[in-house]
This record gives sequence, structure tokens and C-alpha cells, in this order.
Amino acid sequence: MVADEHGRRIPEGVIERLPLYLGVLIQLRQDGQSTVSSARLGELTDVNPAQIRRDLTHFGSFGKRGVGYDIVTLVDRVQRILGADHVHRLALVGAGNLGSAIANYDGLRQHGFHVTAIFDADPHKVGTRIGDIIVQHIDDLARTVTDQNIRIGVIAVPPEAAQGVADRFTAAGVRIMLNYTPVIVRVPPTVTLHNTDPVHELLHTLYYLSRLEGVSRV
Repeated sequence: MVADEHGRRIPEGVIERLPLYLGVLIQLRQDGQSTVSSARLGELTDVNPAQIRRDLTHFGSFGKRGVGYDIVTLVDRVQRILGADHVHRLALVGAGNLGSAIANYDGLRQHGFHVTAIFDADPHKVGTRIGDIIVQHIDDLARTVTDQNIRIGVIAVPPEAAQGVADRFTAAGVRIMLNYTPVIVRVPPTVTLHNTDPVHELLHTLYYLSRLEGVSRV
């Protein structure tokens, strides 16, 4: 359980589903739609409409019966609930293909996340540009993180370097880390770690594909 700004206890599952709702709502807004029903949100998110209504009632009264939710209002409320209504600076370590893709991903900016510092240990990458950011040496991480008041770090390095980067982030005061490597990274209890391994996600999805195609041995 987590608490909102008023101290009310909110189930973790609700917080985990809110970004899913937000992504769909933003797409609907971009498509020019003004309202959306819980049934339509359910179709687009694969979440039961009754669950969506229960989730949103944790944060107040949303929507009108027979009309649906006002998309602009709901986007604003969900962004404020998640803290995505203002800019969050990110520090990224790893200036390779993956790191470059993350730094240039428009979806981050769309939700208020801006990569403002990029680091690497490779002298051939230090001094190069990714977008409008100059890659710095990893030894400059602590100073830059402090100067920019960065609290979110992204790890996009070879697996053997991941723990060292996590240790540097921790020492510099970073409190949220996204780990894009397949290795287990250890952080202290004061740090929130999210692992984002595409291979793990594909293996998870492959199970359902094999079931659909009738080749599962289970």
C-alpha cells in the first residue's frame, strides 16, 4: 500500500495501472476525442471497466453516468496523482545504442521525464552528442547529479558494469533507478529499483503465444 498526498492508503495495484490509463488517455486526446467511457478504456487497456471505476474512485469523483470521463480533466488529474504534471530530470549511464534510444524517446518527454545528463566510461563516446546533450565521463556523475538535483537514474550499460553504476547513483543521492540490464542489481532500502528487461518481457509473452498456437508442453 502507498499513501496519496492526503495520507489515504492506495493499493499498489491501483498505482501500477494508472500509467496504463494515462498513456491511453493521452493518445485519445491527441486523436481529438473529448470523452471516454470506462467500457472503452477497458477495451484499450485490457482492464475490467468495473476495476477502472474502482481505481479512479480512490482519488475522487470522475465522470458522469451516460457521458463518460472528460479526457482533458482526467489526464490532468492522473498526471497530478502520479506526479507527472511537472518536469523530472533523468541521468542516463550508457551512451550506446540502447542509451541513445532511451534518451531520444519522445514518450519520456510526453510524461514530463527529461534526460538532462548522459554518462559513459568509453573515452570514444565522452564528448560526443546524443541529441543536444554532450556525453560526460562517468567520473562526473556525482557532481552533475548534485548540480542538476537529479533523483532518477537510468542504467543502460553492459551487465558487468550495472552494479557499479547503481552504486555511483546511490552515492550521488539518486533515489529511483531504472535498470535496463538483465542482471540483478542490489540497492539499499532507500532506493526504488525498477527492472526493465525486454528479454524477460518477451519470454513472458512467449508463454501465451505458445498456448495460443498449441505448442506448449505444459
